[in-house]
Amino acid sequence: MKRFANLKRLGFFTRLLDEAPPAERYRFAAEQIVRAEKAGLDSAWIAQHHFHEREGGLPSPFTFLGYVAAQTSRIRLGTGIVTLPLENAVRVAEDAAVLDLICNGRFELGVGTGGNPSAFAAFGLDSTQRNEIFARNLAIVRAALTGKVLEGGDTLYPLRPQLDGRIWQATFSVAGGARAGKAGDGLLLSRTQPRTKDAPKAMLAEIQNPIIDAYLEALPPGCEPRIMASRSVFVADDHAEAMRLADIGLRRALPQFMKGGHLPPGETLEEMITAFDTHVGAVDDVIASLRTDATLERVTDLVFQAHSVDAPHPYVLRSIELVAERVAPALGWVRTAATDGHQRVARG
Repeated sequence: MKRFANLKRLGFFTRLLDEAPPAERYRFAAEQIVRAEKAGLDSAWIAQHHFHEREGGLPSPFTFLGYVAAQTSRIRLGTGIVTLPLENAVRVAEDAAVLDLICNGRFELGVGTGGNPSAFAAFGLDSTQRNEIFARNLAIVRAALTGKVLEGGDTLYPLRPQLDGRIWQATFSVAGGARAGKAGDGLLLSRTQPRTKDAPKAMLAEIQNPIIDAYLEALPPGCEPRIMASRSVFVADDHAEAMRLADIGLRRALPQFMKGGHLPPGETLEEMITAFDTHVGAVDDVIASLRTDATLERVTDLVFQAHSVDAPHPYVLRSIELVAERVAPALGWVRTAATDGHQRVARG
């Protein structure tokens, strides 16, 4: 029975894609994070997306996490990710610092180059320059958080230098893995990892293990690795019910999936489950499926999401419970006390 020895923390992730109006999406997502805390999960992560509600329903992550912080007390709250090239870097540092103080040091700052090309145009930016803008903005965020003098002579208020040790970088590339490692940041790996034209059906592990290799090789001596993998996981009490909901959700998500440049997955549900890199079924089905993902043998953090099944809200709440109570413990995750060592180190 394979157990993932490096797995230290378990999290829940949402892009706020419930089939509901915006206000309901935000209420549902908050309830899901509250349920995740009650189930003992270590972290909850939300994504930022501008304009495209089928890709993500939240343009203002700091506002939303402030709302969630008021309803929780233990679970760590993270951005997965802030689309940093589309943001004012000083404002990101200010919002992150205030949020971290409000939630008593529970915030994790995940950033990435992200963003649809049309979103860059709306912000008056060139999407082909996203990497350069990202690097420049990240340097400003880091300088601001640690109290360095900014252009014009001002320094950030409130200061929050602790957050410099809680930055995570998302990437799809080996070069990005090396960049995150060199900085001593955490590494965020996505279940939406694109395939190349040369290997359109490559397994996630085939693409992501080289990224992890580059990250670990670049990591400064003595710096503890932080490697998070986000995976699509939906668990139901009954296998047939899980498959019924997966069939509805994946077929609904198929047009957006194809729009993202993916190959047609085939007509059967099994083909779609494989194409979407989804782990779905009853408890034993999902445990067995996750054990086939070799990337997970190397991660410190496993974060699961209900996308692209996107079952109705009550089923997502139940899936969170089943992952925490039965799936994750079988893989090696151990539920910690309310204030574990990781949280104590992060506070300040």
